[in-house]
Amino acid sequence: MAYFMSIDFNDNMQKNFYPHRVDEYEERLIQSKYTLTHIYTLVYILNMKTLPIQMMLFTIAEPNRFNIVELLKKRPHSVGEIVEELNIGQPQVSRHLRILGEAGLVGVQHKGQQRIYSLEAGPFQELDAWFDSFSLLWEERLDQFEDYMLDIYRKEEQ
Repeated sequence: MAYFMSIDFNDNMQKNFYPHRVDEYEERLIQSKYTLTHIYTLVYILNMKTLPIQMMLFTIAEPNRFNIVELLKKRPHSVGEIVEELNIGQPQVSRHLRILGEAGLVGVQHKGQQRIYSLEAGPFQELDAWFDSFSLLWEERLDQFEDYMLDIYRKEEQ
């Protein structure tokens, strides 16, 4: 299932987004279309007809973002706690959290001046369902292999 939205950046590129994040993501892209963090995404990745699963995997594939996701898997954290745990700079952590948030993978709650980040369940449930489709495929193939090996074993016994 793909969701497309046309955004006018003087070239009318077609992009693929999560349906619940379109308005916010469009606004952020328009505000930051020339920043380095978005050049690759705008020009290359979003020009391809990517599926939401591809965008999630692309987002998580960056090592620092992967480590942030692993950390948030345990419990929600503030930016300061993530900086302390992962030993990377606050601007980098904030940038990675923003990208994870734009992809719908991370949510934020405000507690006074502090922002507490946690994982959003929905996208990870989609990933889990996608990975489950492969486990069913491999179970079927392994069952076929088992049948094949049993046939060979029976033929050798005769």
